[in-house]
Amino acid sequence: MKKTFIYLFFFAGVGLGSAAALAQSAADEIAKYRAMLADGNPAELVEGQGEVLWKQKRGPNNVSLEKCDFGKGPGMLKGAYAEMPRYFKDTDAVMDFETRLVHCMVNMQGFKREEVIKKPFSAQGERATELEALTAYAVAESRGSPISVPQNHYKEKAAYARGEKAFFYRGGPFDFSCASCHSTTGQRIRLQDLPNLQDSLQAQKAFATWPAYRVSQGAVRTMQWRLNDCFRQQRFPELKYSSQTSIDLITYLGVMAKGGLMDAPALKR
Repeated sequence: MKKTFIYLFFFAGVGLGSAAALAQSAADEIAKYRAMLADGNPAELVEGQGEVLWKQKRGPNNVSLEKCDFGKGPGMLKGAYAEMPRYFKDTDAVMDFETRLVHCMVNMQGFKREEVIKKPFSAQGERATELEALTAYAVAESRGSPISVPQNHYKEKAAYARGEKAFFYRGGPFDFSCASCHSTTGQRIRLQDLPNLQDSLQAQKAFATWPAYRVSQGAVRTMQWRLNDCFRQQRFPELKYSSQTSIDLITYLGVMAKGGLMDAPALKR
């Protein structure tokens, strides 16, 4: 009986070791695949589309977005994405990049908000939406900039606190939270490594590489999309585009990633 137990234990160990080896091998191959495509990231085409839209005079007011203030001054994009979400005095609110972009399209260019956010995300295989393209262009202007989401104004601190609470909030039919997948090192789903966002280095890498081009979907995906899809996978109610909860979560993640260098749009599975 003892000998049988030893044999079973040995073969179980071999099985677990083989599974771990296969998973690591798959992860290594995915990393190689990303490296092969990195020099020709398809997101560059979307960035170009966004640049045209950014500089084009559009909307009922026939103006461009070149004077929009994202926290660095009117027309200043370099490093702006890396320091958002942040408090804006003109709206008396904390805004992430995409929320501020919609604000400028409505208040500067004259578009109607409901039309701007009617379809913020493209379907698989579709041409990027205007919001996706504009975001891709803007975040590329912050590539190499240090992540420094501010915590100076009391509303910025409140957004962080709410975001932290939302990150650990458990609910839905599976009793999941953001932390269920992203608070432990070494977890993965469908051979995809899940970053531990409580670890500063992993949080930096994760935040710094969104927005990203998703190879499996053939599309540039923004941070608002990323959160929306996480809520979908948790079986939570749909996260509304540019909602307070989305801004709070991005604030929390950005603060946790302080010190990293922006490297987006990146390439994802």
